[in-house]
Amino acid sequence: MADNFSDSNQSPPLPLVLVAELPDLMRPQDYPEADGEKKKIRLRITMNPDGIEILGDALHVTELEKLLAAAGDRCNRRPMARTLCG
Repeated sequence: MADNFSDSNQSPPLPLVLVAELPDLMRPQDYPEADGEKKKIRLRITMNPDGIEILGDALHVTELEKLLAAAGDRCNRRPMARTLCG
């Protein structure tokens, strides 16, 4: 069985690590917009001794995962931390 990435320019998904909690970046005004055409993503980018950390939050998780995976492909492809619920 071939994977979805073998014949394309896409990178394989980042490794995933489940964590108990992550900071909530979404604001109350973001939730009413969730049903519309907009797919809002909030990011927090910080520098630390290990490099740059990108924290993302979105109501449409697949869009956020695509964005972070694309950034990870240009970096060192560290695992992506994710919670099971918001």
